Amino acid sequence: MAVNAIDVDPYTSLSDEDCEARILAAKEKLGERLVILGHHYQRDEVFRHADFSGDSLKLSRQAADSKAEYIVFCGVHFMAEVADILSRPDQISILPDLSAGCSMADMANLAKVERAWQELSQVLDPDQQVTPVTYINSAADLKAFCGRHGGIVCTSTNARHVLEWSFSRREKVLFFPDQHLGRNTGYNMDIPLEDMVVWDFDLPMGGLTKQQILDAKMILWKGFCSVHQMFDVSHIERFKEKYPDAKIISHPEASFEVCQASDFVGSTEYIIRTVHDSEAGTRWLVGTELNLVNRLHDECKAEGKSVHFMSPTVCMCSTMFRIDPQHLLWVLENLVEGNPVNRISVPVEEAAMARSALQRMLDISP
Repeated sequence: MAVNAIDVDPYTSLSDEDCEARILAAKEKLGERLVILGHHYQRDEVFRHADFSGDSLKLSRQAADSKAEYIVFCGVHFMAEVADILSRPDQISILPDLSAGCSMADMANLAKVERAWQELSQVLDPDQQVTPVTYINSAADLKAFCGRHGGIVCTSTNARHVLEWSFSRREKVLFFPDQHLGRNTGYNMDIPLEDMVVWDFDLPMGGLTKQQILDAKMILWKGFCSVHQMFDVSHIERFKEKYPDAKIISHPEASFEVCQASDFVGSTEYIIRTVHDSEAGTRWLVGTELNLVNRLHDECKAEGKSVHFMSPTVCMCSTMFRIDPQHLLWVLENLVEGNPVNRISVPVEEAAMARSALQRMLDISP
């Protein structure tokens, strides 16, 4: 029988070392009832406890296929929402720290997107001419919006396939919340830059004229990942001056200019795989989150590979960093006592609509 939930305050003063053994003990007590998911951007002292690691969609699907009753997602809020949407009814999704959000996801909320849809209807018929596409890095209600309007979700891995599907149905795409993933993907599909306009959600009609909207192939939301905007072409140029034979690899959330100056562009999974599969002795400059780059450096140094972080400024995802061993231990010891805390539960109707948009993506993905 459940008792009163354990308060988090006494845990915040614990050292990481004090948490380590207690986390392992709680995991052992919970056994197969628990699965811990660790996103690539998590700090090592949390990441080491993950039963599965990877990108958010992959992790949610692995959790849904597991025997676990409790899904503890060491990531950010939208990831725990996706886990709840895709999981079985008997599974509970938990986020160790509710303050772990995503600044990019927050740049597009339902009210702003619905207003944009209404404003677009003054120029064209969006339900006939525009496919709404949301990056998986978005709130559940935006995925549900796409579900209601015949739209779809994408990841950084399958964005091209999703856009091809979208254009096969309607002539235009409204892409949110990350303009850079949209622009970089569209350009690689031979869509001219001038056919991709930016919708500024703080301005009437997105700051666009009627003609700009009519002429546009892609309408890109004015959103971005602050981590990936730290990288600059000058960082690549300086590195290449020192190491002319180095390879440059970047995440598509980076700017158009950085991605054009890179040898390879792809998701975190793609970056990890490409560097791991490269020849011994190669040198890499990597444009993505610091924890992932540091981990990749440690994993590859035995093969004589050198993996460098692109920005001279320390650049990690501050909201991901809020998941710490103290909060992980707190939720686990509450679960041992039968008290699920920080449960993430998407309303049933919203989850159904979001699931339809996610399912469209899964159905067309290679």
